[in-house]
Amino acid sequence: MLSTGRLYCDLVFRGLTAMPHLGEERFADDLAIVPGGGGFITAAHLVGLGRPAALLARLGEDPLSQSLLPALARSGVELGFLERAPDAGPQLTVAMVQDGERAFLSRRAGSARPATLPAALGDVRVAHLHIAEFATLAEIPHLVTDARHHGLTVSLDPSWDDALIRSPDLVALCNGVDIFLPNASEARAIADCDDLDTAGRRLAQHFALVVIKDGGDGARLYEGRESLALPAAPCQGVLDTTGAGDAFNAGFLAAWLGGSSPERALAEGIACGTLSVQSVGGAGHELDPRQVAAVADQLLEEPLRRHG
Repeated sequence: MLSTGRLYCDLVFRGLTAMPHLGEERFADDLAIVPGGGGFITAAHLVGLGRPAALLARLGEDPLSQSLLPALARSGVELGFLERAPDAGPQLTVAMVQDGERAFLSRRAGSARPATLPAALGDVRVAHLHIAEFATLAEIPHLVTDARHHGLTVSLDPSWDDALIRSPDLVALCNGVDIFLPNASEARAIADCDDLDTAGRRLAQHFALVVIKDGGDGARLYEGRESLALPAAPCQGVLDTTGAGDAFNAGFLAAWLGGSSPERALAEGIACGTLSVQSVGGAGHELDPRQVAAVADQLLEEPLRRHG
């Protein structure tokens, strides 16, 4: 699988008693510096789940960007399509975590389009493309069409962007996407509907499969006129929710690409999202496939909420 999206250097501050306001200074108990961005986080978790994944992205040549190289190498993600360029960094996200919730401040650098894009899409080993943010597709509007031309299936997580999430062109630009993976807030905004079930059904008119992540309320799946829902899994404790949605994506895609049923894929997505929040950083904890399977099994023991 090929996963694309901007690659960030995440500075994750934990142990805040309160978020800073203008004119104030706050101190954190802990700091982690880790690779971030949905493209990398999803790819790293896919590798942990036993499915080969390559990252299609750009990396700067500045010291902060280069400091990510050891962690990128340790992840096991294929880096052959990682373009290195001076204008690609520094690309940063400052994440401030308080009581399990977080706030972000990010800087984008350079173009989102890697020079390696044609080679990546044309690689015979690649069967699926995951786009980790709509902002990347907005910069490369032909990306889905090109992927489909090469016979790839495509998934997309829109990832909240204030400037783009309510764009009237969003759904049209996503034409050809097989699996649409918004969270609940994104689904409501894109469908222009406060009721989540109605939003999911509206989106299902445009995508073959719509999977909505709803945090503590679990997740929902819409396929044609059919829908199903699963509750959230029990959680031992939340350290950092950064990248939980990307971990969910990895779990769902690994199961779906492996031929699992929609119910099983949804359960494994929820399991991965739940397990990921028990460590710091989006890919800070390598998911154990056996643990993921056990949590998914437990979820599937509950009656499915299925609707026609």
